[in-house]
Amino acid sequence: MMWFVVQMLEWAWWSPRRMDRVLRAQGLRGTQYRFLKGDLKEEQRLKGEAWSRPVPMDRAHDIFPRVAPLLHRVMKDHGKVSFTWFGPYPRITIGDPELVREVLSNKFGHFEKTKLVRLARLLVGGLATLDGEQWAKHRRIMNPAFHAEKLKRMLPSFSASCSDLISRWENSASLSVGEIELDIWSELQSLSGDVISRAAFGVTSQEGSRIFLLQTEQAERLIQSFRTNYIPGFSLLPTKNNRRMKAINTEIEQMLRGIIEKRQQSMKNGVIHNDDLLGLLLEANTDYSDADGKSSKGMTMEDVIGECKLFYFAGMETTAVLLTWTIVVLSMHPEWQDRAREEVLQVFGQNKPDLNGINRLKIVAMVFNEVLRLYPPVVLINRRTYKEIELGGVTYPPGVMLALNIMSIHRDPAIWGDDSDEFNPVRFAEGVTKACSDPGAFFPFSWGPRNCIGQNFALLEAKVAISMILQRFTFELSPSYVHAPCTVLTLHPQHDVPLRLRRL
Repeated sequence: MMWFVVQMLEWAWWSPRRMDRVLRAQGLRGTQYRFLKGDLKEEQRLKGEAWSRPVPMDRAHDIFPRVAPLLHRVMKDHGKVSFTWFGPYPRITIGDPELVREVLSNKFGHFEKTKLVRLARLLVGGLATLDGEQWAKHRRIMNPAFHAEKLKRMLPSFSASCSDLISRWENSASLSVGEIELDIWSELQSLSGDVISRAAFGVTSQEGSRIFLLQTEQAERLIQSFRTNYIPGFSLLPTKNNRRMKAINTEIEQMLRGIIEKRQQSMKNGVIHNDDLLGLLLEANTDYSDADGKSSKGMTMEDVIGECKLFYFAGMETTAVLLTWTIVVLSMHPEWQDRAREEVLQVFGQNKPDLNGINRLKIVAMVFNEVLRLYPPVVLINRRTYKEIELGGVTYPPGVMLALNIMSIHRDPAIWGDDSDEFNPVRFAEGVTKACSDPGAFFPFSWGPRNCIGQNFALLEAKVAISMILQRFTFELSPSYVHAPCTVLTLHPQHDVPLRLRRL
C-alpha cells in the first residue's frame, strides 16, 4: 500500500511539479498545475461558457475563442509556445509553424502519438494510431490505393451518390414551388456516408449506416473518456462508458470482418475489385513487398479492420465537415457563391464533373483552401515526446504532450495579414505556397510524411459534390441558423444548419 501511495504521488504531484520547474526555468510560461486534474475542469468550464453563445455574425469567422477557449486564452496571455495541464501531463501549445514542421517531419520517432490516441483505436485504427515501422509498413501498402489514377476510378461512385442527393432535393423543391429548407449538416453526412460506402467498400449506404451510427456514438463517448482515462488503468475499469465503448467496437469490427471476408472470398473466385478502396487495399496487401523490395507478409485481418474503421470515420467526417462549412461560408458570401457557380457552369455546363474539368476549377479550389484555413476539420494535432529532446531552444523531458495548434497558425495576423479572420479566397490565387509569408503555415491535412493519406480522396469528393450543387441550386442560410462551430474530434456545427435552396 505504501508503494502504491508513493507511486501515485510521484505521478500526480512530484513529477508534474518537477516538469513545471524545468519548463519555467527555460523561459516557458503557462498555467499553474492543479492536483490530478490540471486544467481539465477549467477547460470544461470555459467551453461551457463559450458554447452557450453563438459567434457574432459581424465577425463570423473569428471562431478560435469559441472552439478552444482555454488554448486561446493561454496563448494570448503566455505566447505562441506556452503550456497547460492535461491532468498531470504538461501540454505544450505550439503556434509557431517552423516548430510544427520540425515535429511533423521528424523521422526518428522522437515525437510519438499520445496515449490518448491509443484509446482512439476503439473508434479508428490503422495509420491514425500507429508509429514507427508499423506505420511505415501500412503506409506503403495503402499508398497505391490513393494514387490519382486509382481515385479516377471512383469518380462514378462520387457522381452516383451526388446525383441521388440532387434528385431528392429537386423532387422536394418541385413540391415546394422551387424552394426548400433542410438541415444541410445531416444531408451532407448522409452523402459522405453513401460515398464512402460505395467508393471504399462497394456497398450501399444502408449496409454502412449502422457503422456510421455506432461510430458517431463512439466519438461522443471517446470525448467523455478523455476526462478520466488519462489516469493509468482507468480505461480497463468496467464503467458504464467503458463497457459501452467496447461493445460498440466489437459490433463494428464484426460487421467489417464480414464485409472483408466476403470480399476476400469473391477475389478467390476470380472476381476483380479494383474500383474501390477495399479492393485496392486487399490487392496491394497480397502483393506487398518490404522497403528492400523483398516479398513480405502484409497486414493481418485485424490490421485491415483497423484501416477500414479509419476509412469509415475519417472518410465520412472530413468531407461532411468540409462541405458543410463551405456551403455555410458561401451562403454568408453570396458574391463568391456566384463566382464559383459561374466557373462550374463554364467548365461543365450541365454535364457531370470529370477529372480534367475538376483540375481546372481555380476559383473553387481557392474557396476550399480558404474554408480549410478558417475551418480546418482537425483543430489540433497531438504528439508526445518519447525521450528528452530539444525543440526551439527548449529541452523537453520525456512524456510531454505537444499540441500543434492548426487553428491559431491558420489565422495568425503576422503570417496571414490583418484580414486573417476574414474570408478572402484571393489570398490563394497564386497557390498555397504564396498565400502567406510562411509557405508551411497552411496544413489542414497535417504536414510532411505523416500528412493525411486520404486528402486527395476528400477534396475530389468535395469538388464533385459542390460542383453538382452549384449547377442546380442557389442557397442561403435560414434566418433561424445559429453560427456555433465546436469540436467533437472534428469541427462540427453545434446545432442543425438550416439552409434554403432554390432551383435554378
